Amino acid sequence: MRKTVAVIGSGFAGLSAACHLAKAGYAVTVFEKNSTPGGRARMFQAQGFTFDMGPSWYWMPDVFESFFRTFGKNPSDYYQLHRLDPSYRIYFARADYLDIPAGIEPLTTLFENLEPGSGPRLKKFLEEARFKYEAGIKKLVYKPGLSYAELLDREILSGLVRLQVFTSLSAHVRKYFHHPRLIQLLEFPVIFLGATPQKTPALYSLMNYADMALGTWYPEGGMFTVVQAIVNLARELGVEIRYNAPVQQISLNGTKAKGLVVNGEWHPFDFIVAGADYHHVEQKLLPASHRNYSEKYWQKRTFAPSSLIFYLGLNKKLSGLLHHTLFFDEDFERHARAIYTEKRWPERPQFYLSCTSKTDSTVAPPEGETVMILIPVAPNLTDTPEIREKYFQEIIGRLETLTGQRIAPHIVYSRSYAHNDFINDYNACMGNAYGLANTLLQTANLKPKIVNKKIPNLYYTGQLTVPGPGVPPSLISGKVVADVLVKNNC
Repeated sequence: MRKTVAVIGSGFAGLSAACHLAKAGYAVTVFEKNSTPGGRARMFQAQGFTFDMGPSWYWMPDVFESFFRTFGKNPSDYYQLHRLDPSYRIYFARADYLDIPAGIEPLTTLFENLEPGSGPRLKKFLEEARFKYEAGIKKLVYKPGLSYAELLDREILSGLVRLQVFTSLSAHVRKYFHHPRLIQLLEFPVIFLGATPQKTPALYSLMNYADMALGTWYPEGGMFTVVQAIVNLARELGVEIRYNAPVQQISLNGTKAKGLVVNGEWHPFDFIVAGADYHHVEQKLLPASHRNYSEKYWQKRTFAPSSLIFYLGLNKKLSGLLHHTLFFDEDFERHARAIYTEKRWPERPQFYLSCTSKTDSTVAPPEGETVMILIPVAPNLTDTPEIREKYFQEIIGRLETLTGQRIAPHIVYSRSYAHNDFINDYNACMGNAYGLANTLLQTANLKPKIVNKKIPNLYYTGQLTVPGPGVPPSLISGKVVADVLVKNNC
């Protein structure tokens, strides 16, 4: 008789774990508290507009290809990809912006025009970043972080100095470039990693390689199309997915998990993989005696930011925007201090805008636009309608000024999303959006463990454990935990 596995949560990590375990011969059931799959990558529709609720950047296409290839499939079996060119736009002031082209050669020209002599340095910078990407994404992130012996890999050890774990990204970038706009361009991807460039290891220049060499892509229909693809694959593999099924308790018999209480009913399982918020699982679903970590431990972690998000539907086409547009018209250092040091709502924050209707005509009515605006903010802040409205008015005003057009009168649909929603929808610790920050002391083996040391048949996956936040790392996290479960019980 096949062994049974319950997976809590249908985010990318949970779905990935479910697929890998089903392929290994386990009978897998996924329990999702919400009515649709995807976790933070859910989608909703309103008044003819389609919104991806969370992730909007499709980077590291090779990770997606590797995932599907494991099952004898290709992404193209489920969805079509388009490379964006320009990849994105960066505003610095009104009518003052840079379009970031796709491809190394046009990027080299862009750098050379801004800072003579920087073109060849960019190629050297990206070559170093390629090595980090190959070592990091192809090797390091697949380590389960259970033993330091995992790091005794000959290739990793021989390239340890080149990985620059103990050098900051900020210092590394400034070794090559001096123009402030080039520095901003190269430092911006770490916003998604949850720490300032000064506190992020230079290892993560691998994100620059992902951005500039591997490119920015768009899956036709939106990021939720990728969720649907993995759900379809899971079903092909025999995975059962139950929606509107919040888990209330992990039931125990001594040191063993015996099953789950879901909507008041008990369901027996041989193994449990928790893809829900790690903190929530430990603090709410387990007794204190069987937790890996105390509440005090979690309060001392450095969390990646939360987000204040606005979903907007407009009844006219907007000019001056690309599919992805970043607004660097305000001081990032001041914004970063508010997030990471002062832990308060920021003044005059930078922000990001996704306008998927620039690429995809199916996500908005004719002559309309589907827009998402995201402001990174500190976790664990007081979240009120009044605060959201204040930032909404400020951001719309700045957007109108920077792009030189009226926007507010043409908004026919709006919805905001912030800390309280992350907590209600995902049980997110402190209302965080991206998990734990990838600081040096929260990297690899220093992240929360994927195995419960007191309950050997309970495992964890997702953005609060290895390898960390982001869609590609979450896909990898699901594979890592599945491999460990299979190995431990073969």
